[in-house]
Amino acid sequence: MTPQHKAALARGRAEGLAIRRYLEALESSRPRRGRRRTPASIAKRLEAIEAELLTADPLTKLHLMQQKKDLNDELTRLSEGGDLEELEKQFVKVAKAYGERKGISYATWRAAGVPPSVLQKAGVTRTKG
Repeated sequence: MTPQHKAALARGRAEGLAIRRYLEALESSRPRRGRRRTPASIAKRLEAIEAELLTADPLTKLHLMQQKKDLNDELTRLSEGGDLEELEKQFVKVAKAYGERKGISYATWRAAGVPPSVLQKAGVTRTKG
């Protein structure tokens, strides 16, 4: 394998990783139905769960422990909110080249949840060329 081929493979892996991480972050931060949770509302619910755990039967305790874990995970994701910005920067750097190489159209990026403003920053246009 030539050094150029190895470099191209490494670049492709790095670009694919940047694309994957950004799309996963978009998916996990997509708005859900219902009232949006805040760190304060999560903390309040965690306190309530702690109180409920003291008197809960074993099956209810199991469900409460899972809720507690899920809420702690959500709290961690919320506190890492700036991470999406960094992932977006990496995405913008590679999206155009990656999309052209893989034949991914503007419409497909949009269907995957990428905002038009991000595609514009990346230089991905609605028309080919």
